[in-house]
Amino acid sequence: MLSILWIVPFGALHAAAPAAERERIEELIRSVERLPNAKFIRNGASYDARAAADHLRLKLREAGDRVRTAEDFIRLCGSKSSVSGNPYRMRFDDGTLVTSEAFLRAKLKELDAPGK
Repeated sequence: MLSILWIVPFGALHAAAPAAERERIEELIRSVERLPNAKFIRNGASYDARAAADHLRLKLREAGDRVRTAEDFIRLCGSKSSVSGNPYRMRFDDGTLVTSEAFLRAKLKELDAPGK
């Protein structure tokens, strides 16, 4: 019975976003999760791709109905710390450092490209 209480609120948080937008958001999160050698830098600490994806999903749940589109997700959940205001960054194997906002926006552009 307890598990049902957790499932209902989770589903309710995502009801505000249309199904197509929820899938775009989840694909953005998966694009982070599939970067096994990248590091996600949040408030000065470095995290692996799996932890980064988990954190983004947590922020999405916490944002609730404020996130209706993939663009909302990037702006409200994927670009900066809600605690410090510092931007999230990603460091790749080759040493390249980008903001997570830039990475997510580029991925969204790829998703929205004709033929995708």
